[in-house]
Amino acid sequence: MHIAGKVRIVGGVWRGRKLEVPAGAEVRPTADRAREALFNRLIHGFAEQGFRLPGATVADVCAGTGAMGFEALSRGAAAVTFVERNPEVVRHLEAAVSHLDAEDRTQVIRADANAPPPAARRYDLVILDPPFGEGMEGTALSALKARGWIGAGTLVVVETEAETEVATVPGLSLVDSRTYGRIKFTFLIGI
Repeated sequence: MHIAGKVRIVGGVWRGRKLEVPAGAEVRPTADRAREALFNRLIHGFAEQGFRLPGATVADVCAGTGAMGFEALSRGAAAVTFVERNPEVVRHLEAAVSHLDAEDRTQVIRADANAPPPAARRYDLVILDPPFGEGMEGTALSALKARGWIGAGTLVVVETEAETEVATVPGLSLVDSRTYGRIKFTFLIGI
C-alpha cells in the first residue's frame, strides 16, 4: 500500500510542478530519473521511426497520477488522453488537469486498459504503465490496437518490472528496450 504524496514534473514548461499521488496500492509513480531518461529517449531517439514529441497526440494508459502524460504535455505534446480504471484516481487526474489549467489539451477517460472504448483517433504515442505482476501487457496492447488507439506508426512504450518480457502482439514491432533500476521500458512501433 502506497501512502499519499507528490510526484514532480521533471522537464519542460511545468518543470518542478507537483502532482498529488493518491494513497493506495494501485498507484505507483515512475521515479523521476527513469521518467527523465524515458523522455530524453522520446525526444532524441525515434526520428528514424518518424516520431516527434512536440505536437504529438499521446494516450497515457493506466495513467495513475498522470505524470507520464503531464510530462509529455510539459515537453510539447499537443494533447493527452488519460485512461484510468480507478474512480478515485480519475478524480485526482481531473483535479490535476484543472490545477495545471490543461482542460483544452486533455481528456480523462475512466476505462480498463483491457477493454478500452473505441479511440477517437490514432495516437502518435501510447504509454502503457499497467500494474506490475498482473501480466496484462499483451492483453491491453491487443485491445488498444483492436480499438484503434494504436495504428501504423504509433510509438508504444510499455513500463514493466525489469525482468518482465512484453508478449509479442500482432501489428506491433519491437524497436528497443531500456532498463533503469528495477523497471524496464519496452518500445514498440505499430506496423
